[in-house]
Amino acid sequence: MTLDTVHVALPVASTAPMVKGVPGSGAEGVIPTTGAIRSETDHAVTFGGHESVTIQPGAIVVSDPIELPVAPFSDLAISFLASKVPDGITGHPGSRATSFLMTGNSVSSTTLTDAVTADHWYVLDGVDVADKSGGSVVVLGDSITDGRGSVTNGNTRWADYLAKRLGANKHTANIGVLNEGIGGNCILRGGLGPTALSRFDRDVISQSGVKWLLIFEGVNDIGGSRRMPAGGQPTVADGIIFALQQFILRAHAHGIKVYVATITPFGGGSYSSPVTEAARTEVNDWIRTSGKFDAVADFDKAARDPEKPGQLAADADSGDHLHLSSAGYKRLAESIDLKLFAQ
Repeated sequence: MTLDTVHVALPVASTAPMVKGVPGSGAEGVIPTTGAIRSETDHAVTFGGHESVTIQPGAIVVSDPIELPVAPFSDLAISFLASKVPDGITGHPGSRATSFLMTGNSVSSTTLTDAVTADHWYVLDGVDVADKSGGSVVVLGDSITDGRGSVTNGNTRWADYLAKRLGANKHTANIGVLNEGIGGNCILRGGLGPTALSRFDRDVISQSGVKWLLIFEGVNDIGGSRRMPAGGQPTVADGIIFALQQFILRAHAHGIKVYVATITPFGGGSYSSPVTEAARTEVNDWIRTSGKFDAVADFDKAARDPEKPGQLAADADSGDHLHLSSAGYKRLAESIDLKLFAQ
């Protein structure tokens, strides 16, 4: 794919009320966003000094650096023009953030009044911010990390709440959180996107300044096993446990500390069955007792109903008994010991 030009700017903050829901309340909602930018912050991005760049299929291209002061937890508006768009482009359907699509060259337009909106991201993989960084923590996961059930444009994923907690603590304020959650993703096989095993080097090892890894994945592998015949084959729990040990070895080889979260309940949802609950329990018991990890975050304990531990607590449940609400995601973030990231 060839990008003819790319621009980055600070957006105009919306002052309109939320359409419905309140971040942190557990309610779904949409915070209005307009696509307007502050013209004085608009910067053209170059690639080796050139305005345009061609990205080969499966490749990543890094731009030249630009000077644009960005406050912590700021949003960025990144615009690009592609005169020839291929049939298939890289996208993030679970972005929980709005993109604006228009014909013509509008990369420096201050407003996009006639744009078509889509709550997806396209092409962009990430943004590196240069500062006196304390390093970064990569969170590797599926749709629960991607933020299904959180507030669109509200930044109420559990990784967002973790970033805010780190930013508010003087000992961890310069640590970045890199969300590598993919909706529908699996560790071992199947699912959406490349498996966690196959994307590990790209999404963990190659990230900028990564010092810590927090793994929270496996529920889709377990849920997908509910109709598999029993006996004669290694169980899905065995496969997940083996893969987690592979992650430890690969990350430790690069000096990265490895933390893992227990798998949250899904009782009453589409994944629920005696077989899948047994697999979840087996994996969680191993996580808690193996001593293999540098630390464990007990998300299961943080999110479950104390009276029905195989189910999410009512206020933590987005409604499908699998994905969490904003309040549930906040619970997960608050269960993490920030001392794990202290310098």
